[in-house]
Amino acid sequence: MSEKEKLPQLEDPHLHANSAREAWRVFGIMSEFVEATDRLQTILPAVSIFGSARTDPEHRYYKLAEAIARKLSDAGFSVISGGGPGIMEAVNKGAYYGRAPSVGLNIQLPHEQAANGYQDIALSFRHFFARKYMFVRFASAYVVMPGGFGTLDELLEAMTLMQTAKSARIPIILVSTPFWSGLVDWFRDRLVSEGMINPQDMDLIQMQDEPEQVVETIFQHYESAAIPAAAGEMMLNL
Repeated sequence: MSEKEKLPQLEDPHLHANSAREAWRVFGIMSEFVEATDRLQTILPAVSIFGSARTDPEHRYYKLAEAIARKLSDAGFSVISGGGPGIMEAVNKGAYYGRAPSVGLNIQLPHEQAANGYQDIALSFRHFFARKYMFVRFASAYVVMPGGFGTLDELLEAMTLMQTAKSARIPIILVSTPFWSGLVDWFRDRLVSEGMINPQDMDLIQMQDEPEQVVETIFQHYESAAIPAAAGEMMLNL
């Protein structure tokens, strides 16, 4: 018998408590997935719109987001936002007064996130990844307004899922050419030129400036593109 085997095996008194907490945490995550999936089954087709939580209602980005959401809603698309203030509020507000449902996927945060009052369907999440999955799972297109780290995270995740064929290729529309052109130029000048991505990966995104252009771009995509029969299964395998 080795010296290690002779030593008494001491149990960590916190081990079982921690295991129990982790188990309940997993159940909490599962419940978020189940509830959200059940609630959102009826909203298709839908467009997810991302943007800053810090944009004032008088700002042109707020007004632009509101106009885009209203046109999408009147065209028959449910509109999904993060449910909070700023551009998220503008998105929900525009859709709320349109024909199709206004959906808010709210996240519980210590700051910056308070649910806005323009949601026909409001869901609350504790876990970012469960919430982010719902943005992707039910989207027929993404509209990306100006925003900060959270908006960039959602944009790059959508691009990565399509680049790696983990989700169907759907429109990713960056709104406001002056805001996004520097980033898009950097993608070309650095990522493409240095071989970090393929040149055709740039086709995943396009820039538009007017609400009418956004709606038209989405309709043109679905009028011309062949949608894979396995697209739904791809989303389930994220």
